[in-house]
Order: sequence, then C-alpha cells, then structure tokens
Amino acid sequence: MPRCGGLSEVEEATAEVQKICDEMKHYAEQKTGRTFDVFTAKSYKTQVVAGTNYFIKVHVGGDEYVHLRVYKMLPYAGEKLELTEIQALKAYQDSIEYF
Repeated sequence: MPRCGGLSEVEEATAEVQKICDEMKHYAEQKTGRTFDVFTAKSYKTQVVAGTNYFIKVHVGGDEYVHLRVYKMLPYAGEKLELTEIQALKAYQDSIEYF
C-alpha cells in the first residue's frame, strides 16, 4: 500500500480502472475537444488523499495516449468520480507521474 500522499507503483489496468475510464471518457473528450474511438486503460498509479487519485494511462488510438487524473471521493461522499486533469499527446513509453 502506498504511503499517504505518495504515488503507488505502476500497475496494469484492472476492470475497475477501465470502468472509471469509461465513466470519464465524455469529460476527457470535452476537455480535449476531441472524440476518441478507442479509450482503453493500460496502466495506472494511485495516490491516497482524502479519497483516491487515479493516474491512468489510456490508449486513444494509433500511437497516442492520454494520462488522466481522476479523483474518487470517500464512501461517505458517495464515491463520486471527478476528472481533475488530463495530459494529451502522450506516448506508450511516457511514465505516469504526478500532474
């Protein structure tokens, strides 16, 4: 388990992480002004805060990736998801870092 505030080690995307991406796709398209035919989670890191930040590498077609930062609120707040930041024009080899 990562220490509070620090990023975890990178892990392969799970079904839960893909579900988060599926819910955030519309917001990612709004923020980038693009439509993504492909939106597949590949890997991720987490950060424990007052909730959890997910830093997710997402394949969006061809050789292009985006990195998402998604905040998942604590259970008492309904575990709502919020796309807080996106980095576009990423490549497969780009590591997931805090942003």
